[in-house]
Amino acid sequence: MAETQAKIKIQYYRSSIQAPFKHKRVVKGLGFTRLNQIVEREDTPSIRGMVKTVPHLVRIVEN
Repeated sequence: MAETQAKIKIQYYRSSIQAPFKHKRVVKGLGFTRLNQIVEREDTPSIRGMVKTVPHLVRIVEN
């Protein structure tokens, strides 16, 4: 049986226009395509690290 992985909801709430190119790639890698979008991802160390890289652009939304 496959265990269900914990999920986190992440919101893209600030524009990355003036952000460095690497930050733009992280936002794209998280799956965001537009501002104020909320996506649900598995709660893994790699996703947490991506969120930690751009805390000024994204935030974790409480369930």
